[in-house]
Amino acid sequence: MTTMQIIEVAVAAALIVGAVILYRRRGAEGEAKTGSQTAVILLVIGLIVGVHGMGLMEYRPSASELGR
Repeated sequence: MTTMQIIEVAVAAALIVGAVILYRRRGAEGEAKTGSQTAVILLVIGLIVGVHGMGLMEYRPSASELGR
């Protein structure tokens, strides 16, 4: 893994942890105790950054695609 990929995975982990904390936070008294839309968006962004940081979005052509 390159340094950039390690940074991306660390940022993804921070986003996911932040999303979980935000989602689990209790609302004010009398407010519905449902999850936050912001937490879900942070979770999705964290997952996408994590997948990219792990190199799963890199294009690796097979030998047949290279014309061999």
